[in-house]
Amino acid sequence: MSALPSINIVGGAYEEQCLKPQWHEVFGSAGRAASAIAAFADPDLVTLHCYVDRLTEPVLAARCALEHSHLVSVPVERVSSFRYHHGLATPSIDAPTTRYEPIRLHASHIVRFGMLEGDAIVHGNQVVYDPQSAHTPPVFQANGSTASRLAVVLNQREALSMTGLAGASAEELAKAVLVSNQAEVVVIKLGPLGALTYDGSQYQLIPPYASDNVWKIGSGDIFVSHFTYRWMHEQRPVSECALLASQATSQYCDTGGFPTPATFGQSARPAITPSQRFLGGHRPVVYLAGPFFTLAQLWLIDQARANLQSFGLEVFSPYHDVGHGSADDVVELDLDGIRRSDIMFAVGDGLDTGTIFEIGYARARDMPVVVYCENESSENQKMMQGSGCIMCADYVSAIYRTLWTAISV
Repeated sequence: MSALPSINIVGGAYEEQCLKPQWHEVFGSAGRAASAIAAFADPDLVTLHCYVDRLTEPVLAARCALEHSHLVSVPVERVSSFRYHHGLATPSIDAPTTRYEPIRLHASHIVRFGMLEGDAIVHGNQVVYDPQSAHTPPVFQANGSTASRLAVVLNQREALSMTGLAGASAEELAKAVLVSNQAEVVVIKLGPLGALTYDGSQYQLIPPYASDNVWKIGSGDIFVSHFTYRWMHEQRPVSECALLASQATSQYCDTGGFPTPATFGQSARPAITPSQRFLGGHRPVVYLAGPFFTLAQLWLIDQARANLQSFGLEVFSPYHDVGHGSADDVVELDLDGIRRSDIMFAVGDGLDTGTIFEIGYARARDMPVVVYCENESSENQKMMQGSGCIMCADYVSAIYRTLWTAISV
């Protein structure tokens, strides 16, 4: 392992909090990438470069010492923190009001993440760049950074914002990102369709992989980490690097832990294969079943509708599309909504009689049903489970199981 190159990771290392599932840690994209690569490679070859404050510095120092990686920290008054209601929620970000002097790094092999409180100006031989910005992410060279060999990894929204090519295909975006960044390879993450790689001559679609559970926070960081390791240490073709990174991301989502050489692939999951109907342009319709009588119930229905729509699914919501009313006013409209839908997402907590009826009606029509249910006993879930419903006790996992099923039928 000593002949392998060192990997220097530079970017944000932030405090993260999540209400459900409960989570309070210091990671951020760079901090998580350093731990993920250290778990899979010789940790002595991993160095984390980041801003730190009084809260994050001792945590990161202790973790690097435990993992046998290295920390090069830049003390500042305060770094950013992220707070989520759940893994799909838009986080509340507490960021410094001023930007700090950029971190400057010269090294052979570098992973550069975009940051909120400053910037990283890097000069390297082989560099992976993840802009980490939803609002006009800059091209790699914009701040004076240079690389002999550059890979850009970003999501489709970032690619659209970086290139300004509204309505462009993923292939067109990948080509534009490659040219504008003077990159050797580009990887565009495509959500439910996995990822698209482009090496200047060939496009390759990389599938996502299923998992029973989905721990979403940091999943993109794991993809970048494992892509980096395969591209820098193993010198694999870009499509192979992305495929292995997709598999590692699935394992992380399922367990919340970092894959190691010993554990990688032990719980291999099948690739998610979109149906021809979906690939042909069909937009799946989800029937959103659940009670909507209290503020908490309304909040959850609104969240589920927004999260499902964010993945490109069409949602029929009795609350939003029909509303309250008498049986004569709403029942036939609701049932017609079920008949026109491809799949149902149902909130099982509370055992609302209307929701239970809707689940039974859908299953009688052989419609897939995903039931999100945290607080009911196994006895109360027996009929739903026994009739073939997909049962999920975690909200984000339930949303993803709905998505994966919807695009596959």
